[in-house]
Amino acid sequence: MNMEQTKILVIGACGQIGSELTVALRKKYGRDQVIAADIRERNQVGEDNYPYIKLDVLNKAVLLMLCRDEQITQVYLLAAMLSANGEKEPAVAWQLNMDGLLNVLDVAVKCGMEKVFWPSSIAVFGPDAPKALSPQANSSIPSTVYGISKAAGEYWCSYYYEKYGLDVRSLRYPGLISYKSPPGGGTTDYAVDIFHQAIKTGEYLCFLKPGTELPMMYIADAVRATMELMEASVEQISIRTSYNLAAMSFTPEALGGMIGQYIDGFHLDYMPDFRQRIADSWPDSIDDSQAREDWGWKPNFGLEEMVEDMLEHLGRMLWLTKEQ
Repeated sequence: MNMEQTKILVIGACGQIGSELTVALRKKYGRDQVIAADIRERNQVGEDNYPYIKLDVLNKAVLLMLCRDEQITQVYLLAAMLSANGEKEPAVAWQLNMDGLLNVLDVAVKCGMEKVFWPSSIAVFGPDAPKALSPQANSSIPSTVYGISKAAGEYWCSYYYEKYGLDVRSLRYPGLISYKSPPGGGTTDYAVDIFHQAIKTGEYLCFLKPGTELPMMYIADAVRATMELMEASVEQISIRTSYNLAAMSFTPEALGGMIGQYIDGFHLDYMPDFRQRIADSWPDSIDDSQAREDWGWKPNFGLEEMVEDMLEHLGRMLWLTKEQ
């Protein structure tokens, strides 16, 4: 299928990944070929999000009608309730994360879609998984409803590929860091909030304890990885559950120390809460050699490059907001 025939629907387009992935997709395919969809009302999103449609992914009938009317050929399903928020409302998280995926998979089959992208997470790894370089083949038991839904979702993706030939592709994202979106209720979101507080107040109270090492990735790498995976040929894809994806691993004090090299007097303190238990159940690092071998994955951002870019862009953005 050529680019002129490609019509993409991004569900969850206002979130951390969606807001930046939608921009990247429109640069490649053209603005009118990429429809942004989210639960927000139209008057709650900026004009730069158009074309935009308010959509509840749990409403399967509306989703099917939209995909047929717009002749959608690819769906990127990014709507989800993340780890920390999911522990507060497990039944709601399960319904959104699981039923939303099944609705998209069913609609994609009915509409004969070309491809579907759905993100998994390092949350599929439980406390019994290896801490260092957790492998691609995962048989551990997740410790959160978010992780359980992602583990189940991976098998549903594989099932729809095997039974219906639906080309579903997935990445196990590590913690993602970006300056465009505020923290969204994930356990790794301290690594986003810390930048906001460092610029605004020069200090940060971290909800994880020192020494908590977690896999992380800058959003620019995550967006690029997503597009590279979706652009890879079918022959390059050997994993039909979800690919491990990695870039860097660090602790709160390592991140705080790097920020302190740019912001004089920055002070980091700690008050661990319930999210510490979630973080402790996840690996310190991820083995993503399969993604590197299959479709040539390689990150561009390490800790220092990420911190420098975050502070530059977020500082400018917060300054402009204050001026307005």
